[in-house]
Amino acid sequence: MARTKDFDENEVLTKAIQLFWHKGYNATSMQDLVDALGISRSSLYDTYSDKHTLFLKALESYQLAGNAKINEIINQSTSAKETVIKLMELATNDLVGDKQQKGCFLVNAEVEVAPHDQQVSKLVCQNERQMESAFFQVIKKGQERGEIKNTQDALILAKFIFNAMKGMQVTAKTSADATSFGNIIRLTVAVLD
Repeated sequence: MARTKDFDENEVLTKAIQLFWHKGYNATSMQDLVDALGISRSSLYDTYSDKHTLFLKALESYQLAGNAKINEIINQSTSAKETVIKLMELATNDLVGDKQQKGCFLVNAEVEVAPHDQQVSKLVCQNERQMESAFFQVIKKGQERGEIKNTQDALILAKFIFNAMKGMQVTAKTSADATSFGNIIRLTVAVLD
């Protein structure tokens, strides 16, 4: 008979995200995970097999939560430009004022782990395609409705805006000033005029 878990897996994943996000994958030991997650080493191994599997589950959980927020913004869409601004703010607002200057969890994984780990690389690339696709859909609709005057290819514009957003996520590792980020967002969105 299978044993029942005496912990909430969602809560464990939330704690794992925070630990990996703060320390990075390589600097997080199994003992760090046991201490931070509040579960035994055997429960950790029984549920996730190893640190790498737990890291992948943490990245997937973070990505799913982000995608839900992206879809909510798009579904409540007003104007195309306003939606682009809200999507960029979604990606940067939590970074502003973060005293730990953690940056973006997925971008951190992309820089630290993805170059040496095909599974993490695949997950990060999938997330980037989804984000670019969200920008593309919004921009394309905005062009069709005449809200966006720029006649450049919508995919190129989406990639440009995504790249600007990602730059802010990297910058947040050393400096995340709300005024600077707001100015960057406004200037980036001005390309749609």
